[in-house]
Amino acid sequence: MQSVFKPKFFSLVKQGISKKQVTADILSGVVVGIIALPLAIAFAVASGVSPEKGIITAIIAGFLISLFGGSRVQIGGPTGAFIVIVYGVLSKYGLNGLLISTFLSGILLILFGILRLGSLLKYFPYPLVVGFTSGIAVVIFSTQVRDALGLEIDKIPSDFIAKWQVYFSHLNSINWIAFGLTLATILIVVFSTKLTKKIPGSFIAIVLVTAIVQLFHIHVATIETFFGEIPNKIHFAVPNLDFHNLSKYLAPALIIALLGSIESLLSAVVSDGMIGGNHRSNTELIAQGIANIVSPFFGGIPATGAIARTATNIKNGGRTPIAGMIHAVTLLLIMLVLGKWAKLIPMAALAGILIVVAYNMSEWRQFRSILRGSKFDITILLTVFLLTVFVDLTVAIEIGIVLSALLFMKRMSDSVIQVPQEVDSDLIADYSNLPKEISVYEINGPLFFASAKHYTETLKATGYKSKIIIIRMRHVPFIDATGLHNFKDVIKALKNSGTNIILSGVNKRVIHDLETYHMLQMIGNSNVFDSFKGAVNYAKIENK
Repeated sequence: MQSVFKPKFFSLVKQGISKKQVTADILSGVVVGIIALPLAIAFAVASGVSPEKGIITAIIAGFLISLFGGSRVQIGGPTGAFIVIVYGVLSKYGLNGLLISTFLSGILLILFGILRLGSLLKYFPYPLVVGFTSGIAVVIFSTQVRDALGLEIDKIPSDFIAKWQVYFSHLNSINWIAFGLTLATILIVVFSTKLTKKIPGSFIAIVLVTAIVQLFHIHVATIETFFGEIPNKIHFAVPNLDFHNLSKYLAPALIIALLGSIESLLSAVVSDGMIGGNHRSNTELIAQGIANIVSPFFGGIPATGAIARTATNIKNGGRTPIAGMIHAVTLLLIMLVLGKWAKLIPMAALAGILIVVAYNMSEWRQFRSILRGSKFDITILLTVFLLTVFVDLTVAIEIGIVLSALLFMKRMSDSVIQVPQEVDSDLIADYSNLPKEISVYEINGPLFFASAKHYTETLKATGYKSKIIIIRMRHVPFIDATGLHNFKDVIKALKNSGTNIILSGVNKRVIHDLETYHMLQMIGNSNVFDSFKGAVNYAKIENK
């Protein structure tokens, strides 16, 4: 257990943290805490629970994820990805069922970490992740139409098509003032960054729009209209654990655990790239589990790593888990002192914030890039996307994983006889004659979702030590979308570090895929060779 569970915070404390860094972390934590306030409220309301439950989740879970997590900079709390799941569980099992499901998901997350399953999540193909993330974004947007337009609808159906049928049938009841407030919120969030990057746009929007509504006595739906008073206290309460029916909560608990794993580790990987760090995936899963076990006892909802808040933490100078803990403390102080005023926030303002969140989650650029790729990746992407929107996220992930495995086997069978071969003189090239500034890395086999992480991490480590790196790809029959995504990130990183990249032995199919993803422009067409001998000769000339 000790080798699996190694929280970054305790490791950093043992090494020693400078006063300058502690100060930077405290300031970053305060900023992120302010950012988290409107998001926590918005995610809770969109999920169908009262606003304070989102804040409580960000406080309790956010603190524990930073304290026990495997990342230096991860910020935990409620996220947009969970809106669909929480709303569905709440509708089917009620609040107590949601708390039990969250508690069980925490146990599963700890088991994932103890069993060292953190590294296995790399087997989720990139099109699958983009498919369900984009699908969730569409679903989140669809849940905000009523509040964004101020429609007079008491009950919104959970089914996607039925939901939009109800919207269209009530278009004659649009509240144009509410619509105007929604647009104003969106514009403030989007354009406020041009005026200041210190104060988050969502916070500015909430304050300004709420102030306008109160000063001019504008009659629109507010948090108070739907939920009444917002408590400014945190209560400890044990959920009613019905042991005879616990089995029915295993399915929602599993999907919460899986989604939480994917979200948190994706966030950790992204943050690693931003700070040049290396997170501990299994420790991170255990920390997420602890947070989701404890949070329900205070009325919290599922929590995971939040990519946007983590990135904001990094940009504001956060480099240790202290920032994440300060973010939680900041939220606690805001709740205790200013919580009573949160009831005045217009629902239209929250809808505007969530529409921006949905847009940022949509990953439409990546979606479009995959649509230009292979038919296998397109099939996975569209299948998962459509199932997420029209059926259920659980079904989407299950079918997506099975479909990915089947299509990979089909792709491998089609590629067996298409491996390019180099002439004998190239195969016996003497590596020992290369200058020390030139390194060679060979990829053997397809660069696909199961191998991409291993190859690209090793490639990056090798390339950073070299002035020139020759990447031999004679035995790469194909690259899928996951491989292309990871490979592109490595190419960018190496180019930024000043390493010159040369490719050799690339087949026509892979060349086409690299062109589709605009990677040949990054590498340079003159740096791509049919033979290893040609690549070596060119590298020696470039090294002079």
